[in-house]
Amino acid sequence: MHRRPPLRLRQHRPILQIVLALATAIGCLVLPAVCFPEQASSPPQDIVFKNATVMTASHGTIEHGSVWVHAGKIAGVGTSVNAPADAVAVDATGQWLTPGIIDPHSHSALDSDVNEATSPVTPSMHMIDAFDNRDKALYQALAGGVTTELLLHGSANMIGGQAVVIKNKVGLDRDAMLFPNAHGSIKFASGENPKRVYGSRNQLPSTRMGNFEVMRQAFEDAKEYMASWDGYNAKVAKGDKDAVAPKRDLKLDALADVLRGKLYVQIHCYRADEFLTEEAIAHEYGYKIRAFHHALEMYKVADKIAPENTAIATFADWWGYKDEAWDAIPWNAVMSMREGVKVALKSDSNDHIRRLNQEAGKMVHYGGATEDEAIRMVTLNPAWIIGVDDHTGSIDVGKDADLVLWNKDPLSTYARAQKVYIDGDLFFDASLPGLGTPHFKGVMHDAGGFGGEDGEDGQ
Repeated sequence: MHRRPPLRLRQHRPILQIVLALATAIGCLVLPAVCFPEQASSPPQDIVFKNATVMTASHGTIEHGSVWVHAGKIAGVGTSVNAPADAVAVDATGQWLTPGIIDPHSHSALDSDVNEATSPVTPSMHMIDAFDNRDKALYQALAGGVTTELLLHGSANMIGGQAVVIKNKVGLDRDAMLFPNAHGSIKFASGENPKRVYGSRNQLPSTRMGNFEVMRQAFEDAKEYMASWDGYNAKVAKGDKDAVAPKRDLKLDALADVLRGKLYVQIHCYRADEFLTEEAIAHEYGYKIRAFHHALEMYKVADKIAPENTAIATFADWWGYKDEAWDAIPWNAVMSMREGVKVALKSDSNDHIRRLNQEAGKMVHYGGATEDEAIRMVTLNPAWIIGVDDHTGSIDVGKDADLVLWNKDPLSTYARAQKVYIDGDLFFDASLPGLGTPHFKGVMHDAGGFGGEDGEDGQ
């Protein structure tokens, strides 16, 4: 697949680490190629996984199953496949094969730039401008089987910035990590976080009333802006050469994209009453909410939210860490699912992202989810929230070969990712020494910090 680097850092040899880091830094100056991975010039070789327990996430589990990967895509799935004779055979006897884990709510590799907390409405911010592809949290997530992440703006603002979707191709350059043609998302937030951030400055919004007034006013401004451009474009279409274009406003451009349905709305929200208020405002202004994030009180109103086709990205069992979390229960996810809400689990944490498979396992305990339902909560359902479910999230023919091979049932606390493939290319191999990835060259940046939404409590 890829040549192994001649030297690898080892945690138990700190002096060697320092020497290698210095050598790498010097090498970057003399030979820049030392710091950057080789980009694949041709599709990965065909691979066939044999005799695995294949958890497809879409059509059940196949015992002693096979999966054929061709040109980075899944070409065959079943008890047998018609892979070519020269395909690389992976004997998966006694192992489990799943789709790559997908985190629909991450702040990895964004460091302290997760919030633009200078205004409650900042929709023209783009998280790609804060993305540091050298952050070690990306490697740690990869080692936990995470292949795709939605990197969101924080929750300081009622209307925050626009997200970036990445494939966790650790070791490649930034552009190579971007999920091709992923749908755009924007982060909203309501409740305690905007209240705290702006209330501490004696600034609007400092109450829930203020939260929603700010939101409504922002959309009123966007409607006027859209009308002015519609009027201008109508004049141009009629041949009016004297038509004067309105002044371009990046903030209002982004809000107009929300109203036109070009951006998925992802909302940080905890309380049952606020879910209903957010849905009412969405109806008032004509946009759709893709998902509520955190959503710890969804079990109270799931029957009312399910018809809206709004999903949730929630925690398995975090509660009591703030006022909005006191009514949280660990049965929330399954209770909401039983009412028809599409449910995903997410991290909001550089620590939890490494064990999302275990969070899914908790759902079997808390509420009696089936294994298929539990695995969908960290694969196909978050893929839908992000808008990439037609490309990834399940083991189906034609989808990207984002796959994880586990040594045990992935819903077990004893399970460890053995190999992680993205687009059919091996990006993590637990059998390799040191860093375990054939793409890694150079030294990754330690961004530090918790990686949570507001840089304080991470929630």
